Amino acid sequence: MEAINTLLLLGGGLLFLSVLASLVSARFGVPLLLVFLVVGMLAGEDGPGGIRFDNYGASFFIGNLALAIILLNGGLQTSIKSFRTGLKPALSLATVGVLVSAGLVGVFAMLLMGIDLAHGLLLGAIIGSTDAAAVFALLRSGGIRLNDRVGSTLEIESGANDPMAVLLVLMLVGWMSGRADGGPLTLLLTFATQFGVGALAGLGGGWLLSRLFARLRLADGLYALLLAAGGISLFALANKMGGSGFLAIYLAGVVIGNRPTPASPIMLPVMDGLAWFAQAVMFLMLGLLVTPSKMVGDLPQAFAVAVFLMLVARPVAVMLCLRPFRFPRHEVLFVSWVGLRGAVPIVIAIFPMMAGVPASAPLFGVTFAVVLVSLLVQGSSLGWMARKLGVVVPEPDPLPQARAPLLALTPTADWLTLSVHPDAAAIGEPVGTVLAGALPGAAAHCLALSRHGQLIVPDASTRFAAGDDALVLAPAGEGEALSRVFLPQPEQDGPLCERRFFGDFVLDGSARLGDVAGLYGETLPADEADLTLDALFARRYACVRVVGDRIRIGRLCLTIRAMNDRHVGRVGLRLAADRQLRPSA
Repeated sequence: MEAINTLLLLGGGLLFLSVLASLVSARFGVPLLLVFLVVGMLAGEDGPGGIRFDNYGASFFIGNLALAIILLNGGLQTSIKSFRTGLKPALSLATVGVLVSAGLVGVFAMLLMGIDLAHGLLLGAIIGSTDAAAVFALLRSGGIRLNDRVGSTLEIESGANDPMAVLLVLMLVGWMSGRADGGPLTLLLTFATQFGVGALAGLGGGWLLSRLFARLRLADGLYALLLAAGGISLFALANKMGGSGFLAIYLAGVVIGNRPTPASPIMLPVMDGLAWFAQAVMFLMLGLLVTPSKMVGDLPQAFAVAVFLMLVARPVAVMLCLRPFRFPRHEVLFVSWVGLRGAVPIVIAIFPMMAGVPASAPLFGVTFAVVLVSLLVQGSSLGWMARKLGVVVPEPDPLPQARAPLLALTPTADWLTLSVHPDAAAIGEPVGTVLAGALPGAAAHCLALSRHGQLIVPDASTRFAAGDDALVLAPAGEGEALSRVFLPQPEQDGPLCERRFFGDFVLDGSARLGDVAGLYGETLPADEADLTLDALFARRYACVRVVGDRIRIGRLCLTIRAMNDRHVGRVGLRLAADRQLRPSA
């Protein structure tokens, strides 16, 4: 009992200190995951804590369990819209990209460290994939919002590239330990099984679980527990069937997250907390597992490998994989930089040690050092690099008084209750004019007004007054745009203020470019004057267009403000170039 109490005290104390340290990490821009890792190292054998922990089997089990929860939560928060935008480039990065990175790192490690090619390729395979835990955590908690094309590509890549890394490591481990059998056809079949079984298990299991949640009525606290248990079971089942459990549980999360049920608002916040707990436990444990004194001799080589991976191997792989998709150059540079490594490479590095591969212990130390460098350098500079390369779009301005929770009326319409602020531009303006100006080309109807306790049924000529509460029927998803006319202009004026980023004027995507340019005296090439704004963006952007894509024509800055399926729905117009906002095309 004394030993159990001591273990609980140490575990709880380390978690408590790590979360408190996050206050310091946020101030200095250090990734929280790195804080957990460092706290674990300080509590370990070489640190003040002096805890000796070298159970690789337990580490492997806990690491896989934690990764399953993290990937499940990452899938829950991934919109199906992201798949439409980033699936193809992400799959290219998750397969060909991992192979290229692993091969380049393998050759470099062989030349640098004096090891044979097999061990070099094994190291490359271990660190060749990005880490979903690191990517999900930093993208969601870093205070930045990437444009959909970049954000969806990075998230899907990090969730889908683990099967390739695991397959490469298992192939090399089998070969180096003398247990490999079969030729190239067998390897190709294994690869197809990993992806195929993993995808089918994830999609099928996610559909079944989502149907179950739609029908069950449980105590509020049990929904998240049922989801976590179902996800872990699916992870293990996919692995036992020869598929990728990592891919299965991620896809299951995507399916469940995009099929809302009455239980969704209850279980999603709990799953987010479970994911943070899993990350904290995993990184603390991995910090305890490493012995820094044994890594000192390998640090120069490990640092060189990390620099080569960040500045050569990852960029080369990204440029090759994204070239067919015609990503803008600055987005290719950013995707190259966000090749974050985290817990996955460390967990994978345990494979060869458990399989008894000769001289595999140094690879674990090098992998750990590479992860440290990646989190410290790439993770800490993520926000700065995103702003520098112009891949950030502003978060919607806060709407504290104008929107009540939306009530879904049909799949294409919403009811909104909107309050008119005393300083709103809508005051004194006719209802019809305000609604038409806020949503050009879309139909919105004000069904009722509550004014000083009296109910008014307005017509198009009724004028809004301060303090009115309006019941509006609007197209689904248009509440944010409509709400703005009932609020005062935002006070902030930073480079990522919505008003400054998109401009004060909103144009329909079907507007003729020649008409817009003629109003401001801008000249156009003869072949562009008759284009609509939608067609202009389609011509300038060979890749999938997303909110935040920008075109400059003289003094005019045109920025996509909203997409309507695959077409440009609304475009923001801003006059006079702002040097802080990078053009995309």
